[in-house]
Amino acid sequence: MASNRRKKRQHRIELFFVRSLQLILWSVPINTALAIADVVGWFIFSIVRIRRKVVLKNLQRAFPSKTYRERVKIAKKTYQNFTKMAFEYMRFPIIKKDELFSLCRLKGGEHIEWALKNGKGSVLVAGHFGNWELMGGYLSMSGYPISFLVGKQHNGFIDELMNKYRRLMGVDIIPMGYAVRGVIRALRNNKFVALLSDQDARRNGVFVDFFGIKASTPQGPAVFALKTGAPIIFGSAIRVKGARHLFKLQLLRFDHLDGITPENIQEVTQAYTSLLEQHIREHPDHWFWMHKRWKTRFPIIKN
Repeated sequence: MASNRRKKRQHRIELFFVRSLQLILWSVPINTALAIADVVGWFIFSIVRIRRKVVLKNLQRAFPSKTYRERVKIAKKTYQNFTKMAFEYMRFPIIKKDELFSLCRLKGGEHIEWALKNGKGSVLVAGHFGNWELMGGYLSMSGYPISFLVGKQHNGFIDELMNKYRRLMGVDIIPMGYAVRGVIRALRNNKFVALLSDQDARRNGVFVDFFGIKASTPQGPAVFALKTGAPIIFGSAIRVKGARHLFKLQLLRFDHLDGITPENIQEVTQAYTSLLEQHIREHPDHWFWMHKRWKTRFPIIKN
């Protein structure tokens, strides 16, 4: 009981900190907020050093040919970009539709229009790359029926706040506990279900190549697509400059695959994972290197 009270008190303090920070971010122009994010990101990386070793180790695995100095430069910008994303997220309640559309541009919108006409919805797959939350909000504000499959945050107050902001952008929420039923229902109603599929899935995942290393990856997007016949649309959010973003959509069709087999799941998962890797190579400071992506080891079978 005492530990629960301490945890709840800590969660309230965290919520108070977020709310206080929001008041500052709401009182300044977006470019000023992003300038503050650059300083905060640098401070977390250089002084506080949260998960710094994890980030640099991941970068060494992905880019062994780069020098240590080059990897440190990417790592610092990663922290700054993630802080910018978080600050933009906190500004969701005050962003106007015309401001959103003036700052963001969509490439590949014809794929989502095609999916609508196809009538089977679409599995929107993205990674923790760029401002993925803003991309989902932009698509929803553009009139597309978007649902997010989301996990629950440790801090219930923050979890509630985040989902509230998603709903403000017109995004529906499918809790992770109701994933299969909620996702299938949404796809059959010709909706678009967005999933992040780039974190370690432990022994429940399918192993695919990611930067030349086997990585356990969630099977969900592949299973949903194969079960319903819905296409997969891969999305990437690229920060062009300052508060300006380019959202790129790429269509992946698997009409030639029949049934939910391990081989088919492998092919689908590898296809969108390879796309993610391609975008990370082009914009390495956009991805969330803080996660232990290769934590689950690929099983080695001995003869």
